[in-house]
Amino acid sequence: MFNWLNQPATETQITHGQRLWLYIVAVVIMLLLVAPTLIVVPMSFSDSQYLEFPPKVWSLRWYEHYFGSSEWMLATWTSLKAAFLTMLVATPVGVLAAYGLHASNVRFVRVTFLFLITPMMVPLVLVAIGVFYVYVQLGILYTVGGLVLAHSILALPLVVIVIGSALKSYDMSQENAARSLGAPRWKAFLTITLPQIRFAVVTAALLAFLTSFDEVVVAMFISGGDNPTLTRNMFNALRDQIDPTIASISTIMICVTTFMMILAQLFGQQKKAQD
Repeated sequence: MFNWLNQPATETQITHGQRLWLYIVAVVIMLLLVAPTLIVVPMSFSDSQYLEFPPKVWSLRWYEHYFGSSEWMLATWTSLKAAFLTMLVATPVGVLAAYGLHASNVRFVRVTFLFLITPMMVPLVLVAIGVFYVYVQLGILYTVGGLVLAHSILALPLVVIVIGSALKSYDMSQENAARSLGAPRWKAFLTITLPQIRFAVVTAALLAFLTSFDEVVVAMFISGGDNPTLTRNMFNALRDQIDPTIASISTIMICVTTFMMILAQLFGQQKKAQD
């Protein structure tokens, strides 16, 4: 039963037994990360007026309240619309930026890369304050377009990093061969390079969508009025009255996120099988 402990875990002949401590640490960390989810999901099925764990009476009351509320549905539609548009904006821009950085021989490529990932390094509250001030001057506060622009800026670093990593393992000689045969650079990229990094593109698009859909700090400053986001309303509900509806919404968001991640992994497995 325990023979696997003596089997090599890597090419350096390190056994699973020698790595047992690492496995235990990984399991503990995973349990700490998953524990809040294991608490939130049961609370969403409670019939209590307050957040209750474990539920004394099981019910779908708060799911019915969520789907029957025009306020929550408006916020959900705004979040989905903003996330989808953010994905459509950030993904192609990030792909082109990563490709340009990878193929460029300019001296200041690293400086440009650092500039592109700056939104990831700056505290979100500072980004939110800056965006709020600019939007007030431009008159685009509380608009879907302004929300998409801000979320695209936040999602862009993730797209650039994911696509940049994929391009590092890609053999550019294939694209160069197509170009040497007369194909324009854009056509060589679309027909040769892009199909081979499509899994990274799908992953980057998914991350861009989730970045927008789950974002709350910037949304607190620039969303509202006729275009409130779901996360903004959830934060307000938690702050003002601890509405149990947020538990049901959180459960739905967990299911949606998990489903999308599984789809991305299945797409990756299909790609590997085809290759």
